[in-house]
Amino acid sequence: MALRHDWTKEEILEIYNKPFMELLYEAATVHRQHHDPNTVQVSTLLSIKTGGCPEDCGYCPQAARYHTDLEGNDLMSVSQVKAQALRAKSAGSSRVCMGAAWRNVRDGEEFDNVLEMVRTINKLDMEVCCTLGMITENQAQRLAEAGLYAYNHNLDSSEEYYKEVISTRGYQDRLDTIGNVRKTNVTVCSGGIIGMGENEADRAGMLVALSTLNPQPESVPINALVPVEGTPLEEQEPVPIWEMIRMVATTRIVMPETQVRLSAGRTQMSREGQAMCFFAGANSIFAGDKLLTTPNPDVNEDMEMFKMLGLNPQKAFEKKAQPESVDAENSKYQSKGEKPKWTRPGHEIDRNLQAQEKAKTKA
Repeated sequence: MALRHDWTKEEILEIYNKPFMELLYEAATVHRQHHDPNTVQVSTLLSIKTGGCPEDCGYCPQAARYHTDLEGNDLMSVSQVKAQALRAKSAGSSRVCMGAAWRNVRDGEEFDNVLEMVRTINKLDMEVCCTLGMITENQAQRLAEAGLYAYNHNLDSSEEYYKEVISTRGYQDRLDTIGNVRKTNVTVCSGGIIGMGENEADRAGMLVALSTLNPQPESVPINALVPVEGTPLEEQEPVPIWEMIRMVATTRIVMPETQVRLSAGRTQMSREGQAMCFFAGANSIFAGDKLLTTPNPDVNEDMEMFKMLGLNPQKAFEKKAQPESVDAENSKYQSKGEKPKWTRPGHEIDRNLQAQEKAKTKA
């Protein structure tokens, strides 16, 4: 199947709504043409700075404006991160993804520490991914120079539905950040969340936005919303497994070379459901007991499942060569002390405002 960058929403909806068995067969066929069906990439997600985020994302317990009983923490030390990375490697992970609850990266001591974390993990012969919010081209270059393998920046949903979930940042800023990453040798990880109240057309719209990027993201996480008490989306019903499988299969068909990551929501999935996701083209997971702040299956459970299904963890740097880490004193790219004006759309989302008011009464 030829790689396309001109998928339309109508075409993607037609795929999504195919008879289930036909959809599965097509997705599995595409998957086998581009990937080893018995190999799954395993990542560990590490929250290096938790809570206190100024954004109003309706799904996120890390937003400072909601009351979710989340215990925040300041930026971890390089030695703490190294210890966690070694633990992840011994458990079978080939990649560490570090997440910080920031709106965007700010030049300074904290970012310098993150760059050192990247260098440290890369030198452990593990792939390093970061999700730090919006970044400028120079910041992307500094991360690349430190040895970053991937940068995660999710689109979350379609451009239309995005406005129903988040009011503190613009969709174009997401695309601009991905564009800044693309000016480096760092790979792109970008996906979204289903189950936030969007319709099928919104799911297709998100896949249009991702699949029409050229090149397409090397990794696309498909998350099922994990409703957290205190967030605006706390009342959402869990996504049925059938919808998750359909989303994975459709993603696989429209982005055949991408690694489709089965992400948040796996604790609600049976092993049979996860097996069908793997059959439909998912070939990457997050391992470890937490995904930033939400529960995730224990790594031993995952390894048992792998054994049962005959799956093997993917080795590091199998898809792309290991980047070289340039030490800080030899860096070509230096801090510019940038203060970019990222968008603040300013519209109001009623359920987000209600969750804020509720938080004030609990405080």
